[in-house]
Amino acid sequence: MGKSSKDKRDAYYRLAKEQNWRARSAFKLIQIDEQFDLFEHENPEKVTRVVDLCAAPGSWSQVLSRVLIKGESFGRRAWVEKKRREKEALEQIQNNDGSSSSSSESQSANETTTTEEEELKPRKNVKIVSIDLQPMAPLEGITTLKADITHPSTIPLLLRALDPEAYESTTTTEEPSNTTTTTNSSPSTTPAPTALRPPHPVDLVISDGAPDVTGLHDLDIYIQSQLLYSALNLALGVLRPGGKFVAKIFRGRDVDLLYAQLRTVFEKVSVAKPRSSRASSLEAFVVCEGFIPPSIHDGLKGMDALKNPVFGGVAVPATLTPDGSNVAVEVVADEEPTTRQPVPVTHPAPVNTTLTTHNTTARLLHPDSQASSEAPQQQQPLALKPLNEKFSSENRWIPRFIACGDLSAWDSDASYALPPDHVSLDPVQPPTAPPYRRALELRKEKGGAYGKTKLGAMGRA
Repeated sequence: MGKSSKDKRDAYYRLAKEQNWRARSAFKLIQIDEQFDLFEHENPEKVTRVVDLCAAPGSWSQVLSRVLIKGESFGRRAWVEKKRREKEALEQIQNNDGSSSSSSESQSANETTTTEEEELKPRKNVKIVSIDLQPMAPLEGITTLKADITHPSTIPLLLRALDPEAYESTTTTEEPSNTTTTTNSSPSTTPAPTALRPPHPVDLVISDGAPDVTGLHDLDIYIQSQLLYSALNLALGVLRPGGKFVAKIFRGRDVDLLYAQLRTVFEKVSVAKPRSSRASSLEAFVVCEGFIPPSIHDGLKGMDALKNPVFGGVAVPATLTPDGSNVAVEVVADEEPTTRQPVPVTHPAPVNTTLTTHNTTARLLHPDSQASSEAPQQQQPLALKPLNEKFSSENRWIPRFIACGDLSAWDSDASYALPPDHVSLDPVQPPTAPPYRRALELRKEKGGAYGKTKLGAMGRA
């Protein structure tokens, strides 16, 4: 998010630097929280342990630090709290005795409002851990791990960072909660920590990670889905029952299958599109609430169960006929019209193509009627829609899509004219180790950046 970014005219790009955010993505988390109350503002004790995956450059971790640790409010919630304080001050004035003059009452109201505005309500015993492959500048009250979330060895490292007092390891150095801990996810160099007592679970897991896009949408969507599965693997190991999980997705052709898989381990799954997210982008965020720890299925547990085709609604669920007997569902390849044979249908219903593609045909076969399937009958409309609402949610599933943020807020796709007295601000936190650092150094040595850099001026002198 440097000064020479192509998004200078983006309103959220400028607001992020004006409000001291490291990146414009901070507004995405704020707007998602406004809609789904991720941080449980009415019950602060419910969210005190949070894990931020793919955290660099640290904008989401910065939101966590300022909201959970410092007790600040942003966006619509800050406006609502301000109005509430003004209302309470007005009621206090009306309830006062008439002995005081109106000027003294106004002064008292202003002092009360100012005092309450300056009063912050930080939460107690907050533990926040941020993980990323890239180094990240430290933040107050946040433990930073340099690790790979796709590697299995990251889970024990995360557990040790969450509860350092509950683990013993060959590494004797203890890191305080407001420092950066750099670790290596290689199992050959990292000692496996041993738990002295069961660790405390996490209330919220968030992930804003995305791969370097290639422009090939199918490839980008696939890589992003694999990154989401890695984040989900970590969430399955550390989330408490009833916890929440938020992750970035790229909406594609088979994203409904991903939604169905998430719904098997969460009571409620929604798709959020923040106002600060460009409408031209495929990105969205899945907001999963009410974590249900997965049980053992066919000897598989946790992430291994997700790889089973039966898990997550990939396999066709059992349906029932009007007499209560089971119906076998068979999906056959589309054949030539001249060779296709009519198939007896036990219960005609409206066509549902959620499990079929353009080159497949689904047919329902009653177990007792398969022997007489050769008898010619009039072909009926094919259906896979279950008769019971219980089974309709087990197929490929489409959750509700919610636009987060005020509709009158800034449009992330629009370009706004800059005022005449606009001053370009420096980035809040430049990248600590960008891969293009050497290129920047060479450009400065040659007087780059239009001759405004110090190294360039020194070289010309």
